[in-house]
Amino acid sequence: MDLNYFKDKLFDLLNDSDVMDISDIVTDDRRGLFTVSTMDGSTFELLCRKL
Repeated sequence: MDLNYFKDKLFDLLNDSDVMDISDIVTDDRRGLFTVSTMDGSTFELLCRKL
């Protein structure tokens, strides 16, 4: 599976989720990072890379 395809699908899953109460997703495609903010003020950073 291609890394860009995986990142696109991961973004879609996060963006379409009604259960996680995500308020914002910031992507840094060059570094493979997703910064995800939730409604309760929590922030998570996801790093995607192919091994």
